[in-house]
Amino acid sequence: MNRSKIVLYTQPDCPPCQVLKIFLAELGVSFEERDITTDAAAVEELTAKYKSCSTPTLIIGDEVLIGFDPMRIEKILGQ
Repeated sequence: MNRSKIVLYTQPDCPPCQVLKIFLAELGVSFEERDITTDAAAVEELTAKYKSCSTPTLIIGDEVLIGFDPMRIEKILGQ
């Protein structure tokens, strides 16, 4: 399994964000959640560093995944 740091950018009222959190929990994957509605630094990082303007955005090491793509997530994680 990939042991890279995992960061998930989310916001309330985002159904795909909730599904992705459940998916990661079912895989037993630990991640840091950053809510862009309460964390201005997270917004800046999401838009400037990762060039994303939407949630969920999942960072696994150097991989940036915008949206919920379970097959790609499993492949990156080596599941």
